[in-house]
Amino acid sequence: MSTTEKLTPGKLAGLKAVSDSRNVIAAAAMDQRGSLQKSLTKERGAAAGGHDLEVFKTLVTEVLTRHASAILLDPEYGLPASKHRNGKGLLLAYEKTGYDATTAGRLPDLLDVWSVRRLKDAGADCIKILLYYTPFDKPHINDIKHAWIERIGDECVAHDIPFFLEFVGYDADGGDEKTVEYARKKPSIVAGSMQEFSKPQYNVDVLKVEVPIVMEFVEGTKAFKGEAAYSRKEAMQLFLDAAAVTKKPFIYLSAGVSNAVFIETLEMAGESGVAYNGVLCGRATWKDGIRIFAVEGESSFRKWLETTGVENIENVNKALRAATPWTAKVA
Repeated sequence: MSTTEKLTPGKLAGLKAVSDSRNVIAAAAMDQRGSLQKSLTKERGAAAGGHDLEVFKTLVTEVLTRHASAILLDPEYGLPASKHRNGKGLLLAYEKTGYDATTAGRLPDLLDVWSVRRLKDAGADCIKILLYYTPFDKPHINDIKHAWIERIGDECVAHDIPFFLEFVGYDADGGDEKTVEYARKKPSIVAGSMQEFSKPQYNVDVLKVEVPIVMEFVEGTKAFKGEAAYSRKEAMQLFLDAAAVTKKPFIYLSAGVSNAVFIETLEMAGESGVAYNGVLCGRATWKDGIRIFAVEGESSFRKWLETTGVENIENVNKALRAATPWTAKVA
């Protein structure tokens, strides 16, 4: 692909800092907050506090960054962990965790005492924002989200730091996102979101996207559970169709699936020939260790990370051989 965009020096340096030697982003994600706290509390049968989150994040960072190009953390509980990242790149989250379920549209909010300036001063090489988004929500809801992303994009331009935008789809009609009906809607939600946030007014540098299919509804996959939304051939075409709407670098998120399912997904992406530029992979690497940390403690969790956790991330790295350098899309 011909060069489409010229990066400023700060943005170029930030992207290089979170990439591997091939200029592929092979990053680990550890910015979960509310969901992680709930999982730890559930497994332990007793409340998990901020200190638990800090320790969990530090252990994950210390072990897994030996095998990753960067780590994504949050400034609320992740700053102690950021000191243990083995010289790898750092992305920091800027949004509050979760959303207010009593308000329509899953509207986003920023952390109260943080700004792009402050995140950069705290060591961030890149800024990450998570946005719940579907192109099919009411126009006034999406207008709020569009303006919000424009503001953050401008802030990142002002501080010359890369802006990673992660969007997670949902059903605007209130349907369950785990159904075959949603699986059929998902390709247009993912592609529509990628198309929208590739527009220049948002100043997004890297799109962090869901894969455009749901593996358990793809006929012929190991993950298939018996109900089909698409054939294997159709699923591979959907990877290409989503990619065709943007010229920006984009990476895939693991979206909470198991390591085996995420690996199979990346293998399918590779087989389709889609020019994706890496991953930000969180729970598919460390999720199964939550119970061990909660019940057996730090040293058992460290041992689990050094064996199973490392194996999980190396599986991802192996699948990433099919990823392409983002430098093919920007200069």
